[in-house]
Amino acid sequence: MIAALASKPERLIIGIMSGTSADGVDAALVRVRGSGETLAWRLLRHETLEYSLKVRDLILRSSEPGSGDTASLCRLNVLLGELFARAAAHVAGLAGIDLANVDLIGSHGQTVQHLPQPVTITGIQVRSSLQLGEPAVIAERTGVTTVANFRARDLAAGGLGAPLVSYVDYLLFRNRSRGRLVINIGGVASLTAIPASAGPERVLGFDTGPGNMVIDGLVQRTSGGREAFDPDGRHARSGTIRPEILARLLEHPYLKSAPPKSCGREEFGQPLLERILGDNPGVPRDDLIATATRFTAESIALACRRFAMPQNVFEEAIVSGGGARNGVLMEHLRAAIPELSIKGSEEYGLPLAAKEAVSFALLANETIRGIPNNLPSATGASRPVVLGTIVPGSPG
Repeated sequence: MIAALASKPERLIIGIMSGTSADGVDAALVRVRGSGETLAWRLLRHETLEYSLKVRDLILRSSEPGSGDTASLCRLNVLLGELFARAAAHVAGLAGIDLANVDLIGSHGQTVQHLPQPVTITGIQVRSSLQLGEPAVIAERTGVTTVANFRARDLAAGGLGAPLVSYVDYLLFRNRSRGRLVINIGGVASLTAIPASAGPERVLGFDTGPGNMVIDGLVQRTSGGREAFDPDGRHARSGTIRPEILARLLEHPYLKSAPPKSCGREEFGQPLLERILGDNPGVPRDDLIATATRFTAESIALACRRFAMPQNVFEEAIVSGGGARNGVLMEHLRAAIPELSIKGSEEYGLPLAAKEAVSFALLANETIRGIPNNLPSATGASRPVVLGTIVPGSPG
């Protein structure tokens, strides 16, 4: 079955992604030919299925450091597998394609813990990351061969297991004459720096720090859960940036550490949120949200200036993810890096919200073809490896 899939000249692949914001499942149906630098692709349909408040709460409670009992994690793993399978069926149906004609699903899963820094247990060095969304459930419900658990092999090879989309960024956005910075602003913000005419070994990729995570956390806490995010930065625009709070946030040690590096809720989740709220009693909510929005933009700009721009010349930045729809955040980012032309990924044929789901469709394509699909220059792995666990679909 796997050999037959790999030898097909063209494949229909669904990519599924649920990010650290835990707001829903992004699913993208992609038609793919070839692989590696000969890859050609076309997005047929993309949809986001929002989580219910209960599911989102289960994910967030399981994702905070020190939380989540094993029974809850077991059940959430299967529940998310069911929801991912429904998302795959939904996007295929909207595209008018029967699931029986879909060749492959690539599922990133839902990260609940990402612990890539090695610890030694009984003399054994351990790097770990946990993504939920049981691929056996996805394959069983859809009948489609499913690739999942992408981070594990890179971690086993000594990498951080992230950022994985830097490989896809290189395939999609490399350019002979222009250096490009590819920025995705989800819950966490990530950066891929692709110098002009670069080979994969010259590509730099890492998580820059918070994306929407701190902003969303403040909106949710200060609204008593009635709001999940700041649509188009309305609260940020109404507030006043507090320079003293911003300065303290920009002292976060993660921002100064050199890549390769990766982060998540462990660094910018509940503990940081509690500190912001606890250290600033009486500060109006919109001022805190305005400051957090500027913090996100400044942390991305700092990463570009400290670790990417001194090494090569870059003319443009391509931005995707939910943060790219926040007008205030984008204004701050353009002001912080005025020498770059900053555009949304939709101007390059890739809708803002589809980027990561498309990426995991394309990563699954490489996996099924047996093509190494990590970038050691981004993840810090000792060598290129083939990512993912393959769960066969129904025969026939």
